[in-house]
Parts: sequence; structure tokens; C-alpha cells
Amino acid sequence: MAILNINVDNKVLAINKDRIRLSEIAKIVEENYRGYICMAIVDGELCNLNEYVNKNCIIKFIDTTNKEGKRLYFRSLSLLFLLSCRELYPNNKVLIKHSIGKGLYCEIEGHPNLSSDEIYIIKKYMKSVVRSDKEIKCYYWDNEEAIKLFENEYRFDKSEILKYRDDTLTKVYECDGYYNYFYGYMFPSTGYIKDFGIEKMAEGVVLLGPNNGIKQTITSLTNLTKLSEIYRESEDWSKTLGVNSVVDLNKKIEHDEYSRLIQITEALHEKKIAQIADKITKRKSKIILIAAPSSSGKTSFAHRLSIQLKVNGLDTMPISLDNYFVNREDTPLDENGNYDFESIDAIDIKRFNNDLKKLIDGDEIEEIKFDFVEGKRVYTGRKISISEEMPIILEGIHALNPKLTIDINDRFKFKVYISVLTQINMDDHNRIPTSDLRLIRRIVRDYNFRGYDAEMTIKHWPKVQEGERKYIFPYQEEADVMFNSASVYELAVLKSKAIKILDEIDTDSEYNIEAIRLKKLLQYFVSLDDFADIGPTAIIREFIGGSRIID
Repeated sequence: MAILNINVDNKVLAINKDRIRLSEIAKIVEENYRGYICMAIVDGELCNLNEYVNKNCIIKFIDTTNKEGKRLYFRSLSLLFLLSCRELYPNNKVLIKHSIGKGLYCEIEGHPNLSSDEIYIIKKYMKSVVRSDKEIKCYYWDNEEAIKLFENEYRFDKSEILKYRDDTLTKVYECDGYYNYFYGYMFPSTGYIKDFGIEKMAEGVVLLGPNNGIKQTITSLTNLTKLSEIYRESEDWSKTLGVNSVVDLNKKIEHDEYSRLIQITEALHEKKIAQIADKITKRKSKIILIAAPSSSGKTSFAHRLSIQLKVNGLDTMPISLDNYFVNREDTPLDENGNYDFESIDAIDIKRFNNDLKKLIDGDEIEEIKFDFVEGKRVYTGRKISISEEMPIILEGIHALNPKLTIDINDRFKFKVYISVLTQINMDDHNRIPTSDLRLIRRIVRDYNFRGYDAEMTIKHWPKVQEGERKYIFPYQEEADVMFNSASVYELAVLKSKAIKILDEIDTDSEYNIEAIRLKKLLQYFVSLDDFADIGPTAIIREFIGGSRIID
């Protein structure tokens, strides 16, 4: 019998078989992983665990501590939830709506107030399906065949979105006689979904998985009241626009109805910004703190907020936190001994607070600049002061961290958190991750204005997200108000530019897997290449070009 030499994580396994399923190899090495193994990269190609290898190869397993591994876990957990609801609520539609904290928010139509007993029964049934270890089969069907299946079952959310696929074959998953289409890979069986929880929230429930993807743990539900409210507001906006799914958007574009859609979207943004300006004016806030994860459009937002405050009779003073960096030699180090410029301790907090207090008290301060080449502070000699009614605008990743303005009385502060929440989903069960929207924004912007290709942006993205998890997301509920900077039409606008940029990544690059995933996401959108109705102050202009309010 042939012996396969399989290199797994730089260790060679000798396999006495002609071929072996990846799931079998995963069981051999699973104790070396903190999370549950769920996918594999075989000689540079992403594979699910059901696939076989029949030659010597190099394998890198992906577990649930990895971002893609977490997505697969929640995809499989969603299927488990749907299987249970099919049994317990056979006549009710189930909606997998959006992420919330570290969980996934879902609703059962017609059952908005599930009792604790009902949630217990759902969870109990889900556990029974896990114990029975039902096989999750993956079929590669002709796309037309898959469309016909879902049409016959009156599941038009599935059949309609599949009509926009570029690929001729569609992965259809089947478990216990239930068929569904999911965007991405699944576990081989329900027995893999060992750790989960269900908690009541708003009119639905939140599905919870392993904490940080680690085996034998379950994430606790975080109270994110303000984030939940902004999700509900975004859903209301979608209803106003008549766009609740990607299919709805595509039809607006195909029928040349996008002009009014863009105009109403921008009007909703402007109205919200004006409302925020009114709140600031009414409270007579002296310091406006704006925080947001990467590619949220906070620069455009800050400019538009300044304009609305001017409408209210208020001039503003922008101050950049970058100018308050400590000298390079005083910058804290990360766990690898490198300068940690993302840390709040990279900012001279004492000097920053002293300057703010002086400005609030009506005193002058000396303007400082940070020389990024020399890594030192520069004193310009220029004096700065503000009038009694002039608010200061501060934007940066630490803006909502109480430590940043520790010496400033809270009554002077108004805190804004900018999110980028995708308002539409693929269908009832496939959501569009907000991080994907931000990454696509960043890829286009970096290419257009910063001289970075897509490979460089994708390479640095995990580090960016790590900083967000440490320094931004923990403080989002500190905000007085949240603003969703996403536009319902923007992935259609970004599609053509993003795909051209992603196509430049070499097929042999380790980042090509991510490029392929993003391109597959974008295939479902009809391109919107007519930008005439997108105004020069629109937030999306910060990424595609043509903005009149930022440099």
C-alpha cells in the first residue's frame, strides 16, 4: 500500500493509505490546536475537511481561533439553529440577521418574545442534533438546478440571489433532509458544533460560540444596547429605501432606479449628522470625541459635522491626536518588542489634557506638531485659542477611551462612535460581514490614494483588526451617539474597482485565497458605475475619489 508523506505544520506524517480525508488527518493533530479545526490550506488551496488528499502535500489547518474558522463555526451553528427551528417552528421564517458583539443575532418571524422555556427547548433540541452527529453533505449542483430546488420550495430569497452567481456550480448543503445554500464552507457533521449558547435579545436571540474560538468555552453575551439601536435604525433606513437584500439593490440598478436611491441615502446621512449637531449645540459640549474602526469614513464625517455645527452658528477647532505622540524612544513596546503606536500610552496624555483644559478655560496654548521622520515633537511657536462657544473636534482610535481625557469633566464631552454596518444581507441566512465592507473600502482607497496594492492592504488587515479589538470596540458603548456610515448602494459602486485591484494579486500569493473570497462576495452585486448622483461630500467619496471635503 502506498505511503503518503503529509507535511502538517512543519511535521511530516507517514500515512499508510492511498488517500485520506482531511478530517481524519485533523483528528490526528487536533490536540495541538486551541480551537476546533475546520478547514485546511493544501498546497496553497483552501479545502473543506470532507476533501481527500492522495499525494504528498503541505497542509496548514485553520481552527476556530482564526477569523475564517470562526465564520465557518457560526455558519454551521446557523445551520444547527435552522434545523431546530424547522422542527419546532415549521411554519415560521427564520432570519440570520447580523453579528452583535461576539454573537449572531437571529429572529423567528411570528415569535418576537420567546420565553426562557422556549429558548431552553430550542437549545435542548440543538444539543440532541449535535449528539446524533448528523452528516452535513455538500453537493455541487448546476446553478440552474439549485435555483429550481429553492423555487420549488418557495424560498425565493435563495433562488433569486443565485441568479447573480458567475460560477456555473453551486454548493448546496443537506442535513437530515434539509437543503440550504451557505456562502462558504461547513463542518462535515453536526457533531463538530460542540460549544454554543443562546440568549434572548430584543425581538430575537443571539447565538454564541466558543470564546475567542477556544475549545470547551462559550462566549458571554455582552450588553450592546446602543449598537443594537443603530442596527434597528439601519433596518428602518432599508425599509425607507425599499432595499432589504442584495437582490432588491440589484433590481434597483437594473431598472435604472438607483439615482433616487443614492439621493435618499445621502439625505438620511445628512439628516442624522444634523441631528447629532443639534444635540451637541443643545448640550453646549466643548469637546467632540470621534472614534471609529479603520475605513469608517470618520474624516468625512468630522468635516460634515463641522458644517452642520456651522449651520448652528458654531465654528470648530480640529485637533489631531497624532501631534501628541510621545517621542519615539518613549513609545511603549508590544509583546514582540516592537513599537506599539496603537497603544494609548503612545500618546502624551498629561500634555494633551493640560492643553485641553487651558483651551476650555480660554487660555492660549502653543501648537505642537509631531515629526514622523525624526520621531520627535516639534514646537511651532504658533499660539492657539478658542472662543467661548467654539467646540474642539478630536478624532482617533482612542477617542472614547476614558483614559484619553481623564482630567476633563464629562459634562464638556460629546462622544461619537462611527460604525459601518451593512444594511442588507445576501438572503435570509447569509449576512455580509461588516469587516468585509471596511476591507473592500480600504483596498480601493489604499490603491487610489496611498500607493498600496491589494496584497499589502490584505497583509496588514489582521494587525489593524487586532488594534480595533483592543483599543476601539471595548469602548463603543461609551458613545453618546452612534452613526452608521455605510451606504446601502456602496458595494455595487466599489465592485468594479475592487475586482480590478484584487485581480492584480498573483495566483501564487498567500493572500490570493482572501482575494478570491472577496471577489466571490462581490459577484452577487450588479456593478453601479454611474457616480453622477454621488455628491462630493458623500462618505463613499473618501474611498472612490471626488471628495470636496478631505484632502
